[in-house]
Amino acid sequence: MKKHIVALTGAGISADSGLKTFRDTGGLWEGHNVNDVATPEGFAKNPQLVIDFYNARRRQNKAAQPNAAHLALKELEQYFTVSVITQNVDNLHEKAGSGSVLHLHGELNKLCSTVDKDYIIDWTDDQPYDLQDKNGNLMRPFIVWFGEAVPKIDDAIRLVETADIVLIIGTSLAVYPAAGLYQFAPKNAEIHLIDPNPTRLAGIKITAQNAAIGVPLVAEDLIKRFA
Repeated sequence: MKKHIVALTGAGISADSGLKTFRDTGGLWEGHNVNDVATPEGFAKNPQLVIDFYNARRRQNKAAQPNAAHLALKELEQYFTVSVITQNVDNLHEKAGSGSVLHLHGELNKLCSTVDKDYIIDWTDDQPYDLQDKNGNLMRPFIVWFGEAVPKIDDAIRLVETADIVLIIGTSLAVYPAAGLYQFAPKNAEIHLIDPNPTRLAGIKITAQNAAIGVPLVAEDLIKRFA
């Protein structure tokens, strides 16, 4: 039976493709305070600003291409069962061809109703300010903002609980609940952290590299040892 690899990916894997998908240490996302563009309160205060912000991110996402890290995860599918759990809202894993991708924090290329959260549509172009659902409610970016529940966290936990190998890629392990996911791995699971500034954690193998360099190195090692 193929080993099951679960990859937990964060902003670092997309940064190597030129995308800044999460706040930096100054609390900014592409020059905007995250409270203005990534909270329900920010949307209620200035929906036009928020829609403009995500329209720009969507255009940026459309132009971005997967890097060597995304492609290495896809290559691992030749030898292992691979599940990707990402904090990122871009679609670079899908562009790389990964077959199983769970988005914890939503997706840029989808919109949802401000009232009926189950009303979700695909959307790859700019969102008009007055776009409404079938009942006349305003549509919003399909993004899990700060202060909102993470609907898919239980699905993510169940995946990690079945992992033989966990790859933590490009994440600071500072944003909960995603940061605690690796702790649900079985006790005998092999855990790797790939990050240029890694948090040192007991029992975790460290590769102190950017994702585009480190993930192919780790993938090559896993293929040699387990495939």
